[in-house]
Amino acid sequence: MVKFVIIACLVAIVLSMASGLFYLVTDKGSSKKMVNALSVRVGLSILLFVLLLLAWSQGLITPKGM
Repeated sequence: MVKFVIIACLVAIVLSMASGLFYLVTDKGSSKKMVNALSVRVGLSILLFVLLLLAWSQGLITPKGM
């Protein structure tokens, strides 16, 4: 369940970045849509970081690697 939430958060971050790029190209600076999209991305990134720390501290996810 936690892994699904992490993946969903990552997808939302990528979609927010894509919408920010779209508004950068199309709006030509006439609105604040790009700033709002990138603000959402920053908020989602912070949320993801906190979620990863909490899941790791509770033992729901474990680091694997070398």
